[in-house]
Amino acid sequence: MSTRLKITTIPDDKPTRLTVELPAAVYKDLSAYAEVLSRETGEQVKDVTRLIGPMIARFMASDRAFAKARKKS
Repeated sequence: MSTRLKITTIPDDKPTRLTVELPAAVYKDLSAYAEVLSRETGEQVKDVTRLIGPMIARFMASDRAFAKARKKS
């Protein structure tokens, strides 16, 4: 059975290092997401933190209020 994940690939680009703290429940969900993505793509997600960037980018790209405010500035 195939699911329709919003994140389908992890881009291989030059990252900027950040240090963040996540609630335990969010990290648990992030790990679960990595497991599902690994099953769907056939590629093992070795570092779940690499999912955070694409997830934030997807969130911001779909936030209409953010896009509208960004155009104004």
